Amino acid sequence: MATLHARGPKPSRLTIGRIGLYAFLILAALFFLLPLYTMLVTSLKTMEEIRQGRIFALPDTVDFDAWKTAWSGACMGTQCLGVRVGFWNSVKITVPAVVISVFIGAINGYALSFWRPKGSGLLFGLLMAGGLIPYQIFLYPLVRLLANVSLYNSVAGVVLVHVIFGLPLVTLLFRNYFMAIPEELCKAARVDGAGFWRIFLEIMLPMSAPMVVVASIFQFTGIWNDFLIGLVFAGRDNLPMTVQLNNIVNTTMGERTYNVNMAATILTAFVPLAIYFFSGRWFVRGVAAGAVKG
Repeated sequence: MATLHARGPKPSRLTIGRIGLYAFLILAALFFLLPLYTMLVTSLKTMEEIRQGRIFALPDTVDFDAWKTAWSGACMGTQCLGVRVGFWNSVKITVPAVVISVFIGAINGYALSFWRPKGSGLLFGLLMAGGLIPYQIFLYPLVRLLANVSLYNSVAGVVLVHVIFGLPLVTLLFRNYFMAIPEELCKAARVDGAGFWRIFLEIMLPMSAPMVVVASIFQFTGIWNDFLIGLVFAGRDNLPMTVQLNNIVNTTMGERTYNVNMAATILTAFVPLAIYFFSGRWFVRGVAAGAVKG
């Protein structure tokens, strides 16, 4: 009897196409990582080292004083409070805006997918059309509206604006996700006596956990990184971290401390970067489960 030899996978051949692919990926990684590296090493240098002009060189001695100053002592005009205040303002703005917009967007997507009220197609089309209009067009009308209801220059006003502008994308994501779920599941629940809210809260919302993660990441990064809406609607006492970073970097009083500016920039970008790193698996799973279907 002939002896059967187990065959493993054939060794991959290094072709010109594979070399080109690796070269492209390496260049793309360098394109995005080089600025981050420059900011990081600059933030760990003293101003004396920075004046030597060795941008890409590692620091002679690691110095975290710039990070401490960026967090609690960097100056914005005559106020030297760092980005710490802006961090907590961003938290107060981002967290409720993400929770509210994702919850309402999930309800909209669920209603448009399974219940389909009269005129739902037109409503969905108008919602998507509104999402395609540059939001800068709506700034002045929203300023007048929020001023009339005493929400201008407040955290609640900024949260409301972010929820409004985030609903088209979140609704689209959840609608496409729910469209991939068999409609018979909803019909069976209705036969058993479940209503609109019970089906949504006990069946559809738990099933859509991957999409909740995807929508939350989109909303969180978009709101956290926003500059214009926070600048226009927040008011002096509620400025988010991005606006305060801009004020620190562009201050014209005293010495321009590049190490402090770089440290403040990294501190501002740290939260969305951490979310991407720690929730990347859930993000990919949510996208594969239906985020781009429909």
